[in-house]
Amino acid sequence: MLVKLALGNVRRSLRDFSVYFLTLAFAACLLYSFLASNSYLLALDLTEMQRLAFAKAGGVLQAFAVFIDVIFVFLLGYANAFLLRRRKREFGMYLLLGLRPRHVSWVLALESAVVGVVALVAGLALGLVLSPAFGLVAAFVFGVAWQPVFTFSTSAATTCAISFAVITFIAAVVSVRGIWKRPLIELMQADRAPERRLLAGARSMRIQGIAAAILLAFVWGTCLLGPGYFIVFIIPMGFIALGGTYFLFRVLSVRVPERLRRRAARYWTGLMPFTVRSVEARAESGCMALAAECVLLAASMCMTVAGLAFSVGLRTGTDTAGADALASIAFACVFYGAAFLIAAAAILALQQLSQASDAIHGYRTLAVLGTPVRLMRGSLRIQVGASFATPTLMACVHCIFGFSLIGLLSLLMGAADFALFAGGTVAFTLIVLGLYYLVTIAVCERTLVSAS
Repeated sequence: MLVKLALGNVRRSLRDFSVYFLTLAFAACLLYSFLASNSYLLALDLTEMQRLAFAKAGGVLQAFAVFIDVIFVFLLGYANAFLLRRRKREFGMYLLLGLRPRHVSWVLALESAVVGVVALVAGLALGLVLSPAFGLVAAFVFGVAWQPVFTFSTSAATTCAISFAVITFIAAVVSVRGIWKRPLIELMQADRAPERRLLAGARSMRIQGIAAAILLAFVWGTCLLGPGYFIVFIIPMGFIALGGTYFLFRVLSVRVPERLRRRAARYWTGLMPFTVRSVEARAESGCMALAAECVLLAASMCMTVAGLAFSVGLRTGTDTAGADALASIAFACVFYGAAFLIAAAAILALQQLSQASDAIHGYRTLAVLGTPVRLMRGSLRIQVGASFATPTLMACVHCIFGFSLIGLLSLLMGAADFALFAGGTVAFTLIVLGLYYLVTIAVCERTLVSAS
């Protein structure tokens, strides 16, 4: 019975939470493709110097692979937290119907295993199908001739499967623990429990605004005035930027609604009060997620631009030796940037799907009151659009300073076409986020408007 229940839940989830499964499949594909980079490179006509540089960079590439594993652990954990939050009431119903907590845990574990296997198989298949495209990226970075060749690495697939199994196991343990430690009444009322705003008073907001200004000014100032220190301490700088962005978003989550309410003529039109209140209702938990997405997007764009500038840019600037020496690291940076981009876009989508599941009762109430579907769809699109636009715009602000540092290093090293790489990376990032936005809107509308 538990197996049938788990398989039925997976089939239903495949229909209702397509973003979740697409994200896992892309994560598996990206992890496999990074691990299989040897196969892509060996299929190219590399020079002896390029092969030697790639061999020397093997340890660095392995470190990148471990860090990407950590990113995907975080991503899968967030994805499972989304599903867990969405289905707390369902699990409560299982307990009411007589299932013991260990039975519910077995259902969750089986679901995680099935989902992990399906996502892994889909990701490996996608990696095989896209191997010529990944080979094209490698050829572009290394500056060699490209031939469309399908490659498959058994060792990379095995390592990817082991990594994915460990990641899935950790996520399943966290999910099971989240069910065991919550009482039945909390599970049944999880979708109605509002968030409490902490430190939202005027004085607290002023302090947080000052903290945001100090932290961001420190990071941006170090990037411009002390680039050497910024590069050496780039990881601590990332965490400082995360803290400053988080405080800024907390301040904006209070100040912007206050300003909108002062404009009574515009505020009391359509579903604006409902839209603003819906955003405020999840601001306490949403600000940290938005800040993390912002930093991930900024890191993604900066890493991608750096990878292109210090490989293709150096080669275009006639520094072939320097391009060959840095090509392996640049290749890793491009994949690193792709991993960050996928993680940020997925977190944005999953956050909105989680909030949509919590807002079902509000939209049902609007439907009972006779609200036109057109207005409900408009409110939903504004909410999702604001959540996508806020971290994206702030990430672009971060990138102004990051691109300045990369551009300076490119100029000193003689790399060319930096502006082209920067503009193309930003455009590609916006296209990916736009696609995720459209999919998220479609799923949210199906969840909310159809449920109302």
